[in-house]
Amino acid sequence: MTAEGTGRPADAGWDRTRCEHAADTLLGAVTRHASPSFARVDLPGRASGSGRDSDGLEGFARTFLLAALRIAGAGGAGAEAAVLLDRYASGLGAGADPRHPEAWPRISADRGQPMVEAASVALGLHLTRPWLWDALDARTREHVLGWLGGFVGRRANPNNWMLFQSLVEEFLCSAGAEHRHDEIVRGLDALDDWYLGDGWYTDGAGRRVDHYNGWALHLYPLMWTRMARGGPRAALAEERAAVHRERLRLFLTKYVHLIGADGGPLHQGRSLTYRSAAAAPLWTGALFDCTPLSPGLTRRAATGVLRHFAERGAPGPDGLLTLGWYGEFLPMTQPYSGPASPYWAAKGFLGLLLPATHPVWTAPEEPLPVERADTLVRVPAVNWLVQGTAADGIVRLHNHGSDGAGLGSNGDDPFYARLAYSTTTGPWLEPSEHRPDNQLVLATGDGTVLRRGPLTPLGGVQGGTWATAGSWYAPLRPGAGGAMVPEPDVRVETHTVVHGRTEVRLHAVTAPEGTLVRESGYPVAAATPPTTAVGPWAAATRADGTVSALTPLHGYGRRAVSEARDVNALGRYAALPRLEAVHPGGTALYASCAVLSGAPLDLAAAPPVTLRVMDTGVEVGLPDGGTVGFTRRDDDTGPRLVPDPDPRPVRHPSPRGSGE
Repeated sequence: MTAEGTGRPADAGWDRTRCEHAADTLLGAVTRHASPSFARVDLPGRASGSGRDSDGLEGFARTFLLAALRIAGAGGAGAEAAVLLDRYASGLGAGADPRHPEAWPRISADRGQPMVEAASVALGLHLTRPWLWDALDARTREHVLGWLGGFVGRRANPNNWMLFQSLVEEFLCSAGAEHRHDEIVRGLDALDDWYLGDGWYTDGAGRRVDHYNGWALHLYPLMWTRMARGGPRAALAEERAAVHRERLRLFLTKYVHLIGADGGPLHQGRSLTYRSAAAAPLWTGALFDCTPLSPGLTRRAATGVLRHFAERGAPGPDGLLTLGWYGEFLPMTQPYSGPASPYWAAKGFLGLLLPATHPVWTAPEEPLPVERADTLVRVPAVNWLVQGTAADGIVRLHNHGSDGAGLGSNGDDPFYARLAYSTTTGPWLEPSEHRPDNQLVLATGDGTVLRRGPLTPLGGVQGGTWATAGSWYAPLRPGAGGAMVPEPDVRVETHTVVHGRTEVRLHAVTAPEGTLVRESGYPVAAATPPTTAVGPWAAATRADGTVSALTPLHGYGRRAVSEARDVNALGRYAALPRLEAVHPGGTALYASCAVLSGAPLDLAAAPPVTLRVMDTGVEVGLPDGGTVGFTRRDDDTGPRLVPDPDPRPVRHPSPRGSGE
């Protein structure tokens, strides 16, 4: 039996035994890097910005979370659980003792990295309480509570870190230690400020939407409700549980569409080195009985993510996870990332908390949405458009709502601000950023490359076989003191129209005459150089047949393909199709057709879409014969293209549109 449309086995995930084995492999491999008392796990690799002492604590805390899932999943029984209990009890005793040579860094300042690891320690202790915490001697418990108690009175970063304080101080409360009610509820209340609707959050200020939705912003508040049951906040926990269960249910209705047929999660957002933590919300929905997904689909999706990385070199031959996606790739990491950071992948094993008799483990697997049929899903709360194709199992995200703005970013973060992301490609990362992928870039007459500024979503519409999404922004240039400032009288508005595997990109650009306009498609990367071609399409093809192609529909005059090494997390050799034009001045339209596909594409043929440009607007002719219209309107920000809500009959534009 195969999953419909993909040729992949219907049982493409793992069973519970295989998940246990994978967890044991990860936990076993780190032991040779542990300190004598196991208070620190000092893994090889580049140190984080917090330093080696913090990294050693991180190695303990994040592997302890994985060990806690393994112990609790086994009910504290069995030889493996006994070994883990002894190992981490020893580490707790040494690390929390301020006088021990292996003592952990204290939580002694606002916004310090130990706050993050304290949450993993507190959650691990909560999960293993009957077998670990209750068995610790009084002196060790006093030291642990003293170390965790450093959180009381401190300020966390104004993002998902605030939930760490809620979790840690609730554990302190459950153990009879000092805590503050206002600090516990502060993080929970912040979630309501960040809530965008339909189960989606931004992680703190700005429009920072990413995997933190699933592995933090849904997970931690629900875990808190379990910690708080039976305590002074029991009524609040019951109230919040109802809210957060419903939000997670809504989130999962769309989230499952972001997983490719090969189990690959969307390569978008920061902290991607956490890898299989992308499975966390799927397990959390089952744990809290609030998932809209069937048990068989939950297992297929969640364990498919685990299997995806295991089959592609994570962990490596030494059993360790590296800073990267498959293998090590430091350009995709952040300054806070250290050698043990990838072990937040532990959250991908939350399913071990479900008993072996749970339907998630016993029901037959069911194929993912993208394995059943082509999918087209709008996420209005974020202004995202999700496009999946059953023929190749690829999922693409068209982004008109997340730009990474806020928390110090100017809105041009490569992990947030690209026009599109996918489950089979990653951002093109090079220091100059002159050739970003999936982006429209403007270069002024003095050679300054303008950066994308914070975007304003324009919404979109959806028909039966097509959908649109749009946004606009004011480009930025470096100003005094390195600050980014808006470029006067320059504006970019973009709309994406998707149908099947094709996407049409419409850009209304307002800029001075002579401005260089560059557009790029999806970068493909692999262990061997992709094959490139420049003809009707600018295209790059990987050895596995995955092709990224881009062709002009209006406004552009040049096609090209960029090639580079070591700029992409998915392979050493990367290639990127792009288009160029010299702007005539004022407001002009640029349009292209982009295709990312694992199925064959005739690169000698004209694109399967057409374009008609009129004084009143634009019409896009779709491959199935329908059209999507955009009407030109002016508002206080400049010219606007407004998508018409209904498709109209084809008006027979010329086969190649209105020129390049």
